[in-house]
Amino acid sequence: MYHDAYRNYHADNLQAQTANASPVQLVLILMDGLLEELARTRAHIEGGRYEQKARGLDKCVAILNGLSSALDTDQGGEAVANLGRLYDYCAWRLYKAGYALEVGMVDEVTGLLTTIRNGWQGVQAAHG
Repeated sequence: MYHDAYRNYHADNLQAQTANASPVQLVLILMDGLLEELARTRAHIEGGRYEQKARGLDKCVAILNGLSSALDTDQGGEAVANLGRLYDYCAWRLYKAGYALEVGMVDEVTGLLTTIRNGWQGVQAAHG
């Protein structure tokens, strides 16, 4: 019961955050969710909870695919193309981490995405 209440609160909170969010704020919300899911997935690998690990990795890759598909490759130039390749690399590393049950690969992706998230946070700070 507690889990359902938390899930409902989390869904309502997420809906409230996204209702009036700017594109940069939406990216930050997705990145935060992705980083949280990566932490849970890492714990599932360490704990031997392989079904939860698989579901977590699926969520992470879906978020990465969403971030990648939202990139404006026509207007973004080389920076956006590089970001798309980095998202693809992260998805590939997560696939490998799931297969090899290697938390070091999850940690690598977490580090890369934390750096990207910090960059987006800087964009938000600079442009309100």
